[in-house]
Amino acid sequence: MFSNKRTLGLFLALTSAVGFAFSNTFASLSYQSGVNPLTITATRFILPGIALVILLRMSGTGFILPKRPGLVAASLGFISIIYTMALLSAIEVLPLAIAVLIFYLFPIFTALMLALLGWRKLTPTMAVSGGIAFLGLGIALGAEFENLDGWGLIYGLISAIGLATVSVISNRLMTGYDPRQATLYMCVSTTLIMVVISLITGGYSIPVSSLGWTHFLISLSFYAYAMIGYYFCISLIGAGDTTFFSNLEPIVAVGTGFVFLGQALAPLQYIGITIVVCALIYAGRKKE
Repeated sequence: MFSNKRTLGLFLALTSAVGFAFSNTFASLSYQSGVNPLTITATRFILPGIALVILLRMSGTGFILPKRPGLVAASLGFISIIYTMALLSAIEVLPLAIAVLIFYLFPIFTALMLALLGWRKLTPTMAVSGGIAFLGLGIALGAEFENLDGWGLIYGLISAIGLATVSVISNRLMTGYDPRQATLYMCVSTTLIMVVISLITGGYSIPVSSLGWTHFLISLSFYAYAMIGYYFCISLIGAGDTTFFSNLEPIVAVGTGFVFLGQALAPLQYIGITIVVCALIYAGRKKE
């Protein structure tokens, strides 16, 4: 089906972005049935962990990484909690469009980190494409920078830097070891930490209706595919390309918001979506 590694990588990058967008949309729908962000965060790593155990078992691959990469992978789970909670905090005090736009600085931060570490050259193509895509995101999300909460901006930057850090470290970890094993370590460590936090705070809640359970489980299912695909994609085409093509996610979120949440689109948003799609196509055609 896929002629080369880059083609498979681009497919996984784009479909993972779609998966994340649908996961967040259905998570938003589940909030209407009593679920809260803490519950989503505490449970969304369980299903990908189970799927990875099954995949590793079917392939005859062990679950255990060497000690050092295992510790690194587990620590990435902790960082994932930090950036996830920071993003949720940003969404709580900022307009959604602003919070998402700041979060989507992470592809640019990832490219800069990789360049500073000497792990990948920052080419003019990716620099220009990244800038154009970010501009398109701002237009598509309808961002209005007025009366913004200062702490919200800080939370948004922490979330962007956090995911960029995880992606950069994964760039080495996922290419040097089996990405399924590394991702499993992340899932286990994140789930254990979040379960402890949930039990201590007592802030978790479950759906109160069958429709809420449906939305909740659909959200977890999309996230499971998206997470596994995202980190496997890093092992194929690197963190720079993977994070760049994640720019598709907020564009899909705009569409799912229209279909499932009744959020209307302004004409200018269609222009922004077109800009982002063109930037993705241009970068995807470039062989580096």
